[in-house]
Amino acid sequence: MKLLSKMLLAGSILIGVAGCNQNKSNNMNSQISPADTLGAFSNRFADLQLLTYKVPGFDELSLQEKQLAYYLYQAALSGRDILYDQKYKYGLTIKRTIEGIYDSYKGDRTTPDWKEFMVYAKRVWFSNGNHHHYGQEKIIPAFSYENFKDFLTQSDAAKLPLDGKNVDSFASFMKPIMFDKNVGFKTVILDKNADVIKESANNFYEGLTQKEVEDYYKSKMDPKDSTPVMFGLNSKLVKENGQIVEKTWKVGGMYDKAISQIVFWLQKAVTVAENANQKDAFEKLIKFYQTGDLKDFDAYNIAWVKDVDSRIDATNGFIEVYGDALGMRGSYESVISLKDMEASKVIAKIGSQAQWFEDNSPIMPEHKKKHVTGISAKVITVCVESGDAAPYTPIGINLPNSNWIRQKYGSKSVSLGNIVQAYDQSNAAAPDIDEFYYDQETKDRQRKYGALAGELHTDMHEVIGHASGQLNPGVGTPEHTLKNYNNALEEGRADLVGLYYIIDPKLVEMGVAPSIEVGKAGYDKYIMNGMMLQLNRLDLGKNVEEAHMRNRQLIAHWVYEKGKKDNVIEKISKDGKTYFKIHDYNKLRELFGQLLREIQRIKSEGDYKAASYLIENYAVKADQDLVKEVKDRYKKLNIAPYKGFIQAKLVPVMEEDKITDVKVEYPTDFVKQMMDYAKEYSFLPDIN
Repeated sequence: MKLLSKMLLAGSILIGVAGCNQNKSNNMNSQISPADTLGAFSNRFADLQLLTYKVPGFDELSLQEKQLAYYLYQAALSGRDILYDQKYKYGLTIKRTIEGIYDSYKGDRTTPDWKEFMVYAKRVWFSNGNHHHYGQEKIIPAFSYENFKDFLTQSDAAKLPLDGKNVDSFASFMKPIMFDKNVGFKTVILDKNADVIKESANNFYEGLTQKEVEDYYKSKMDPKDSTPVMFGLNSKLVKENGQIVEKTWKVGGMYDKAISQIVFWLQKAVTVAENANQKDAFEKLIKFYQTGDLKDFDAYNIAWVKDVDSRIDATNGFIEVYGDALGMRGSYESVISLKDMEASKVIAKIGSQAQWFEDNSPIMPEHKKKHVTGISAKVITVCVESGDAAPYTPIGINLPNSNWIRQKYGSKSVSLGNIVQAYDQSNAAAPDIDEFYYDQETKDRQRKYGALAGELHTDMHEVIGHASGQLNPGVGTPEHTLKNYNNALEEGRADLVGLYYIIDPKLVEMGVAPSIEVGKAGYDKYIMNGMMLQLNRLDLGKNVEEAHMRNRQLIAHWVYEKGKKDNVIEKISKDGKTYFKIHDYNKLRELFGQLLREIQRIKSEGDYKAASYLIENYAVKADQDLVKEVKDRYKKLNIAPYKGFIQAKLVPVMEEDKITDVKVEYPTDFVKQMMDYAKEYSFLPDIN
């Protein structure tokens, strides 16, 4: 189950999940001015734009809290190379090659070919490998293979991952890996007609078919086990000498050198933990990394959920499952943060009413939780992100992933306040509101309430969306029963909870929204995005494969079709442009509720056939004429489809080998940051 929701941007529109509420934004504005978003438009390349964020409140921390943040910061970055290898078997080789060329190339660095090399390098760094961070397709260099050989020849061989090869043989070895689009074409294949294990380019499996993987885990799973571990979360599955073997990611196992560094810094964090619960969580995470035992991971998650009092918090581990078509294996990621005390008061209001939201949900009674347990909700200020959380970042997180732990012990939901603020500042002009919204009333409402609507939707998506509903007794884990459809349906379920309630007067009564006009703005935004705006991210001729995009298209297209009879949403053509206009917000809410009820039923019952029907009929096929139109309209606006972040840097102040303070620096040069990381955190061998 995917529980870490990505921030998705189409121009100025915060798509799907977004982050704060109005009070939070006001609080953040008191600490960050637009001028503080350093170098906001200085790092633009390909379809990407890099921003920076500030870390307000860090200077107010105690020395112990600053030390803790610094140790966790180091632990986070120590594992960043793991993701390169997880995404593609030769990901680290490509990374080291780029770094070696950049560091030592003696040729002319002003030529068009060198400029194309730098674009390729930055794209690989942004995506943590040579597959697009969002679309998953292989990134093919715009420079030629002959240029590549020249770059290698004029670079220091000692800085290249030649692995005993000479430069010519190394170039030949790398040619299909880098230049052939048919070799390792896509990190994740979700096509229902494909063998999603054999055909996906990720490095989670080797020598196996989808059926072999499914049969292997079916033999391990006990349907009567009420506390199942998340099988496959922390290992690579391979076939060796005809036998299936799990290569566990742990100290002494696969990724040993990086994980040992993570453990080293976590052990230092234990010495400055804020309280006994936090110390217990760190110690259990260390034990998990040392043993690789998934029961130890469950013990860590339970301890982490119980720690609700610490100011400094961390996620660290194998968490994201979107990189695996079967939704089992977790990509490495880490987010280090401090609690925004004032802003957290509002999101906590939503968490405090979780039982009311569950009781009043349109889902079937037998799928409701009688007792919603332990939801802690807060706004955090990010100190650093690593692995699958950077440079392209979440803005909302809900963990842990384990269904039984969430039901018995609860979960943590957070909104990444300073990340949301930086996005909002970069989108201040919002030219796409005028371009894509049909009438002045809708445009004005979007400008007044659009950001708040997105922020509230994120809060509800994370706090009550992922935490809602329950599986029927005896139903296997969703990633096993719903397979390649699970991730899109889980995000759709959480989105629909937020959509159903964002227009409810309850939010006004709670004081988190000034009026139901906020909900209307949220509906306008979501429908426009699901029907049109996100198509800007597709290449012409391609259908929708990324799980978040499938989720949003499924919801928007389903309610559009079901509401046609009553003209709930009208498709309008005017002056050669397409628009979607909502006429009945209350009926639209009813439709959202109906779809939520069905998706929760599918999840609760493990109904793969119904899951396939929804996804394949509503979520996959893209109207290519509309794709072209959207891309043409966005091109005129000159807005990057994707945005991410240069990370803040924590720098210790030392006196006689002791940390006496920790300062925050704000780098603005993405290339320099990537090369600095390469020098400091390259713990893994080049080729696995």
